[in-house]
Amino acid sequence: MNFKEKVKRRFALSEDGYRNLRDSTISCMISDFLLMAPVVILFYLVADIIGDNEFAMNLGVWQYALVTVAAVLLIALAYHHQYNITYFRTYKESERVRISLAEKLRKLPLSYFAKKDPTDLTVRIMSDCSMQESAMTHWFPQLIAAMIYTSIIAVGVIVFNPLMGLASLWPVPVAVCIVLFSKKVQVKHFKRKLDKTLEATEGIQECLEAARDLKMNNAGRRYLDSLFEKMDKVERYEITAEYTCALFVVSANLVLKFGIVTTAMAGAYLLVNGSMSVMVFIAFLILISRLYDPFYVSLQNLAAMLNAELNLARLQEIEDQPVQTGGTEFRPKGYDISFDHVGFSYDGRKDVLKDVSFTAKQGEVTALIGPSGEGKTTAAKLSSRFWDVDRGRITVGGIDISGIDPETLLSCYSIVFQDVVLFNTTVMENIRIGRKGASDEEVLAAARSAACDEFADRLPEGYITVIGENGAKLSGGERQRISIARAILKGAPIILLDEATASLDTECETLVQRALSELVKDKTVVIVAHRMRTIEKAQRIVVLSNGVVAEQGTPEELKEKEGMFSRMLGMQASSENWAL
Repeated sequence: MNFKEKVKRRFALSEDGYRNLRDSTISCMISDFLLMAPVVILFYLVADIIGDNEFAMNLGVWQYALVTVAAVLLIALAYHHQYNITYFRTYKESERVRISLAEKLRKLPLSYFAKKDPTDLTVRIMSDCSMQESAMTHWFPQLIAAMIYTSIIAVGVIVFNPLMGLASLWPVPVAVCIVLFSKKVQVKHFKRKLDKTLEATEGIQECLEAARDLKMNNAGRRYLDSLFEKMDKVERYEITAEYTCALFVVSANLVLKFGIVTTAMAGAYLLVNGSMSVMVFIAFLILISRLYDPFYVSLQNLAAMLNAELNLARLQEIEDQPVQTGGTEFRPKGYDISFDHVGFSYDGRKDVLKDVSFTAKQGEVTALIGPSGEGKTTAAKLSSRFWDVDRGRITVGGIDISGIDPETLLSCYSIVFQDVVLFNTTVMENIRIGRKGASDEEVLAAARSAACDEFADRLPEGYITVIGENGAKLSGGERQRISIARAILKGAPIILLDEATASLDTECETLVQRALSELVKDKTVVIVAHRMRTIEKAQRIVVLSNGVVAEQGTPEELKEKEGMFSRMLGMQASSENWAL
């Protein structure tokens, strides 16, 4: 890996981001050198005032004024150029990074999201990206520019007068080493602070999402007490991290101050010995003040960069994740879904599915049933490549779906899962997500088929009512009907239904099932269900238990076997009678 690639990985940069970093570093270095101009002008002014020395230029006041104005203009232009490159371009790069992360997350398999908390991902996209933005605008370019600038000046000073060069420059490497050697301690405290910040952020999000349940159980005060404790920990760790950083940075800056003392002492020694003129001594005293100025800030930047490495590594970790890939051409011979000795686990240790084989045929309704936690929903999601199987294979129309691009594959699926996700827009636009570009008439027809009229007519603005975040203004059954309307509107050849009518009352369930019966004609339909009423019209039943297919066949065949399916029917009938 070459230098450029190492920098790009370390700071989670794109190709444009690397070029911006290079250009902004050069711009900062030019600004640092131009800031030497006032020091040089001041030196020659002092030389002319003292007079009768090798550096006297004998310039007039107006000449010094003209040179000063020219220097100020050059510095202003340099700062303007630096601002445009360092800030504006970096903000564009920050935009690209956020969009790139969103695109990356869109392509990642759901197995990645199962391992990550949504709050953690949100913090990465928002907070960690902001940290990267600060690093590329305020810290890193100025730090590298100051190091290059100081190195060049150092070489010139040592060549001119080795003793004075050493006397004035020795604090620089010592100060840098103090900060660098503190990396382990600083990173440890910063990581603790980051962990506690994530805990508090997760707690706040959880509190907002569970507000109703907390109120119902009179647990609000207890939860808030624990949340306040988490926030207090964030404050304590934040203060500790800041103090730790300040301890080393201030110590390093203090060492730099000693450079002025040693420069003066070495200069006095050379003056007494007659080895150096007064003007050269004055030049070194003026130079030393300008030499250290960039480093006072750069030491703080160096400490900030050490802490930012954790945030940058978290961004790069997302970029390094493998994505699901595949061909974009998908022309199956029909839409039969076949599981061939499929095995799958979420964590790589405990198998959810061990050896599952069955076929859901086109034109039939295939129901997946079995006890809770036996992999029914997992099987449905695997059939649409939400995850990739560990063993065996799944085919659609004879084509292995592991070789098909997920977005291409999902264009053939209409999916209604138990957990419905809605957006903070109108009812109509939430349904239109099923098929972009659908006309209002088509959206309304799908809505009526899913029995959405019943609740839409009661909304203040009907189908153009904004329903709040995740459909907060609607009941669970109403949200489910919108999800079903999406599937109806999409009209894909494969239908996956996971407890699609679980949140509906009996009357609405009857209406929706009537709509679904129209939806599923000549299509491959897989239903995940617990209630036997949901699978009354299923042509094939697949019973999953202990990660394998315990039994499969038509409802009549399974009833005759008097196996698990028959027992489940009996238990549900007994439960319904008990409830009555």
